[in-house]
Amino acid sequence: MKEFDEVSLEYKNTGARRYITGFDGLRVLALLGVIFYHLMPYKVPGGYLGVPIFFAVSGYLITDIFIQEWDRTGKIKLGAFYLRRLRRLYPTLVVVLVASTAYMTIFAHNLLSHIRSIILTNLTFVYNWWLVGHGQSYFDRYNGESPFTHLWYLSVLGQYYFIWPLLLIVLLKIYTHRRVQVAGILFSLSVISAMIMAILYHPDTVNRVYYGTDTRVAPFLIGAALAFIWPSTRLKKNLDLHKNAVANIIGLIIMALMITSFFTMPGTSAWPYYGGIFIFSVLSVLMIAIIAHPAFIWNRALTNPVFKWLGSRSYGIYMYQLPVMVFYEQKVTNIAAHPVLNTIAPLVIILVLSELSYRFVEIPLAQFDYRHLGRFLKEMFDIESGFKWRHVGVAAVLFVTFVAIFGAVTAPEKVSQKTDDLQAKLAKNSKATDRKNAVALKKQKEAQKDHAKSKDKHVKLTKKEKAIAQKYHLTDQEMGAAKSIPLTGVGDSVLEDTGADLQEIFPTAFMSAKVGRQVDEAPELLTSMKKQGQLSDNVLINLGANGPVNAKQIDAIEKVVGKHRKLFWVNVHVPTQTWEGSVNQTLNKATKKYDNLQIIDWNGPAKNQPGWFYGDHVHPNPEGSKEYASLVAKAIIKAVQ
Repeated sequence: MKEFDEVSLEYKNTGARRYITGFDGLRVLALLGVIFYHLMPYKVPGGYLGVPIFFAVSGYLITDIFIQEWDRTGKIKLGAFYLRRLRRLYPTLVVVLVASTAYMTIFAHNLLSHIRSIILTNLTFVYNWWLVGHGQSYFDRYNGESPFTHLWYLSVLGQYYFIWPLLLIVLLKIYTHRRVQVAGILFSLSVISAMIMAILYHPDTVNRVYYGTDTRVAPFLIGAALAFIWPSTRLKKNLDLHKNAVANIIGLIIMALMITSFFTMPGTSAWPYYGGIFIFSVLSVLMIAIIAHPAFIWNRALTNPVFKWLGSRSYGIYMYQLPVMVFYEQKVTNIAAHPVLNTIAPLVIILVLSELSYRFVEIPLAQFDYRHLGRFLKEMFDIESGFKWRHVGVAAVLFVTFVAIFGAVTAPEKVSQKTDDLQAKLAKNSKATDRKNAVALKKQKEAQKDHAKSKDKHVKLTKKEKAIAQKYHLTDQEMGAAKSIPLTGVGDSVLEDTGADLQEIFPTAFMSAKVGRQVDEAPELLTSMKKQGQLSDNVLINLGANGPVNAKQIDAIEKVVGKHRKLFWVNVHVPTQTWEGSVNQTLNKATKKYDNLQIIDWNGPAKNQPGWFYGDHVHPNPEGSKEYASLVAKAIIKAVQ
């Protein structure tokens, strides 16, 4: 059924001559990267790089088709192209939006926030720009992860599809016989796009560069540039053996670099936005050039029945993957108990849904003649001829559509109260922590002088200090000791959630917490804090909720902290993720290697306390934050005393 694939269908309809089956393999690589990023971001931190591959392939193939049509007919049929694109993109998009909204209306009402805006902006292909101002970070796995975030890609692609043909016609008319120059112009524009990304990038506003149409156009433009200098119909099938060997070796090196990038380029670091994504896009286009050439082995190597099957269904797989994962994680809250099963299960669901969608949505609507829509609807609703199974299908579609419409119409603009509470708490705690950090360092030196006094059995506490001790279940002796214990905390959103409580107990504590922070960021941050005199004798780490920890990462942190400091690491409670067990096992093993490392067990007490957490089962609510702070404080005080 190759004729129903997105691009092969385009070749067939425009009379273009050659469809490159090897691109299915490249699509599969991109698809696996994106899916495994959502399933296991700790193992494939650069899986988001699958999107530049999709853009690059689209840029090359669509431009190659247009150039062939222009050379053959002297024009490009824009109306026919736009109609084909809508017929290809809209059906699955509508199914995903309607089915997901209906599911959320019944089973996950807290995810319906902004649903009307989400539906409208997706149907008009401007959702990516809506996300710039309203959406969460693509790399934030918590705080009510939206099942639609991945659709930003489709909006950007839709914009390229509708704008690019117009610009291409202008270029072909102006530079009729100077196509190398056109390629140069397009590559220069891609460089400008990469520069805009680098200039606009800031860790606090990553949404602007990640979702922006202008900052993500580089791979599409480079792919389009390749079509001008490497047209598929002019590539010779026979080349000498030496050129073949060199090209195939280069392809192997490029493929190795691309796969390595999936495992070494996390989207939470700065490097991707300062050139990493652009370089990866160039590598992707070079790989496209090698696969496109019929003389090289790569086209045949990436052509097989499995890749053809996945490639033809790649659009559906991409569209259904995030809703399935988000809904699955919300219902199966103890994923960490069976990580292998809970990795395979959502993959199976995604493949089944994609196959059903391919057979009953994509193929039928690709063939459907909309001129006969009235007659078709009449036949579907005809009950005089007796009951038929199609009537069950019609009833199911109508029911799901009605539920979705009801949910979209009746949902308030903000319904995720628990998520809103968490976001408000994180924002409030962040400001409070910044204020306290400003004076914490000055207090640390004074507190160290009074540390010896805190060991006396008779400790005098102020009325305020007694209230704090009572709030966190501390004895007078523990509270007295806490006043003079210097502490530096580094962590992710869990620490940002609980940092204000800890600073209430430890008035000299300096806290650095950020949503989505990965373990890899800690050594550089700790080194910077050390140089600025912000690293005290007691260091608290709360990392691992966003991905697992390995021995090398702990070694790097220990190297910065040094053996003369005490290092406290709070283990993780992330029952909705597969890496919970591996993180805690790795931390426990590290204590055998480092005498100054102490693991504070938060996961154990938290396991059977759902009332301590927000809806994500990871971030402590106000009650849980008290328990967390009490547990951590008692452990630190005991160790220091």
